[in-house]
Amino acid sequence: MSTADELQWVWEHNPFSSELAKAHSTYAAYDGTALVRLLETAPPSPFARTAHTAFRGFVSDEAFSCLGARAAISRRSYRFGAYRRLDDNDVTAGLARDLFAFVTERRGFGSTFTTYVATFAESASDAEAERSFERALWGQLQRLHDLDRQFHAWDARVACDPEDPRFSYSFAGTAFFVVGLHPHSPRRARRFAWPTLVFNAHEQFEQLRADGSFSRLQTRIRERELALDGSLNFNLTEYGERSEARQYAGHPVPDDWRCPFRPR
Repeated sequence: MSTADELQWVWEHNPFSSELAKAHSTYAAYDGTALVRLLETAPPSPFARTAHTAFRGFVSDEAFSCLGARAAISRRSYRFGAYRRLDDNDVTAGLARDLFAFVTERRGFGSTFTTYVATFAESASDAEAERSFERALWGQLQRLHDLDRQFHAWDARVACDPEDPRFSYSFAGTAFFVVGLHPHSPRRARRFAWPTLVFNAHEQFEQLRADGSFSRLQTRIRERELALDGSLNFNLTEYGERSEARQYAGHPVPDDWRCPFRPR
């Protein structure tokens, strides 16, 4: 299907199509000159335009370490949504609508690197900002899952138990590695002006492993992260060694940390 056909299919088959979902949906693409809404005719909000421009600049900076994210931005094989508040029930309805559209549309991107970027206007500013963000991140993923479980099974290629070394988050039957960004992150590659969740389809990592390019890309990313921060992410492990849930919020967690997410 062409992109237009896929979007038409989303219009007709998206299970997250309540009036609440439509009111909070902000699914958009960059057309090379501006951010454009894809599911609605209304223009993007001023916040959406500002946050999108900032995100493109953040990822495109020469010092930024994640080469996969840079590839998705440069190839325009990503979609963007700007929302009011992280871990909000009304916002979740719109985010579910948009993430389902991305799951459907990304099949036609023709790129190994695809990503959905969800940015939220409200950010934590208290002394426990890192922990507040972690709670909000997992609260948001729990809300999304509680909606999604009515329509889709967990991606059978990964585990649903966040303590399992094979765990990966699943939405609309698609496994995702979720990267959390926020203003107070201890990692510079995770330190963005607004709280943001980046959804990377797990299968693209498997494709890179299958064609033999994953380890080379991983080495280059880790070299860049060392140059940027002087150390690697404390929680960094290979998939299958320890649950990737420990990496989502982006800050160090102790050995006895337990993920608050519960698959239903």
